[in-house]
Formats: sequence, structure tokens, C-alpha cells
Amino acid sequence: MSELFLVDSHCHLDFADFQAERDAIVARAGDAGVGLLVTISTRVAKIAELLELTRHYPNVFASVGTHPLNAGEEPDRTVEELLRLSAEPKVVAIGEAGLDYHYDRAPRDVQAAVFRRQIEAARLMQLPLVIHARAADDDMEAILVEESGKGTFPFILHCFSSGPRLAEVGVDLGGYVSFSGILAFPKSNELREIAARVPLDRLLVETDAPYLAPPPYRGKRNEPAYVAHTAARLAEVRGVSLNEIGRITSDNFFRLFGKVPDPRRGPAS
Repeated sequence: MSELFLVDSHCHLDFADFQAERDAIVARAGDAGVGLLVTISTRVAKIAELLELTRHYPNVFASVGTHPLNAGEEPDRTVEELLRLSAEPKVVAIGEAGLDYHYDRAPRDVQAAVFRRQIEAARLMQLPLVIHARAADDDMEAILVEESGKGTFPFILHCFSSGPRLAEVGVDLGGYVSFSGILAFPKSNELREIAARVPLDRLLVETDAPYLAPPPYRGKRNEPAYVAHTAARLAEVRGVSLNEIGRITSDNFFRLFGKVPDPRRGPAS
């Protein structure tokens, strides 16, 4: 039987929640079979902190971008700046970008403009765009369809909690769908039904740590090691073993995140 290997495709190691024990958290992830982590940008202004983490931890990579809730803070970050920063060797994605109408902390037109610039950067660099969509399914679908018509770009619908229509549209446009600890919540039956229908070659898992810890840690601070619990629930939904869902989601990750070397394959000869 192959050894378990998982990727936490979305966490926030730079957040203050982890500061006191970051070394231990990364070590616990490794002990749980989580061989690689991507720490996700929420503000371009803080990219130096993320890059420092990637230098300190060989198995940690980063993205660069502006979260929709922070779009009002960074309304004018240019595509050229994103291209320059994403050329850093360990910056492997653009975002977290998108639309959030649940909290509405930034004007919706500003969110959309910031989102579209990050789409353009992802298209030009052919790096995956990490997409945040909350309570904005219709507008998200419209933007994805319109922007895909201008030229394809790789993307991931992260921490998926939207309706089945957005998952279908995302997959049809070539995107991937990532599930967090929400998948394992007792009342997430509709989400599990969506996860059962997403093609196997488009599935990813994540924690979105420090948020959304899966059972048995629900209500506590999440951490990358706990992605194993989400993966176990996804394996149950898909009727495969945990090791198999680890192989599937990791294969998908390395296909999408092409800048990241696959440690399962050993050093290049």
C-alpha cells in the first residue's frame, strides 16, 4: 500500500494565529502525511512575509494577490506588479481573488475590478488563480465565462461552498474545485452531493487554516495537519481509500500548480 501523501492547497501560515508555534504546526502537518503546503496571500502588501515563510520551510509555497474583502485597501495593484512578484520561484499562484457579497467589506465594483486584474495576471503567467466566491454565484459565473472568452486561465474554486451550478460551470471552463473542512460538517449534505459529482481529476483538498476546522476539531483553530480529516471524508464520499484520494488530489494539485516540483518523484536526474 502506498504511503499517504496530501497537499494542503490553501492555508494562511502568515496569520497571527500560528505565530507562536509555526514550526510545530508545519511538523505536525508532515506527521499527518501532508507533504506540501501553499500559504495564500490576502494582501499584496504582505508578500514579503509570505516569501520569508517559503524560505524558512522548503515544503511551503505561496501565492500573491488581494482578497476581495481587502480590495478596498488595494484597489490599484497593477497587472505588471503581479507579474513581477509572481516570477519569484516559490510564488506558484495568483490570488486569493474573487467576490465576497456575504460581508461586502469592499464595494462590489471594486471587488470585480481587482478580480479581473488578477485574472489577467493568471492568464499571462499561466499560474492558477485561487478564487474566493461567497454569496456571489451569479456574478462569479458571469465574470468567469466572460473572462474565459478572452483567453483561458487556470483556476481553482477554493473552499467551495457555492451551489452546484457554479461547480459545473467552473469545471466546464477547465477549473478545479477544492473542498475544505466544511465538507465534513454534519449538515453539509448538499456540498457532499456536489463533491460526489465533480470529476475525480478536478478535485483538491485544503484547510483554509486557521478557519473551518473539520470534525473532530470543529470550533477550534484549524491547521494544515487537519486536511487529512477532510480528505478522509472526501474519500468516503467518492468510495475510495484515504491513500487513493491522497494520490488523486495530489496528482491534480501538481498538474494545476505546474511551478511546484512533485516530491513524490524524487530529485530530477
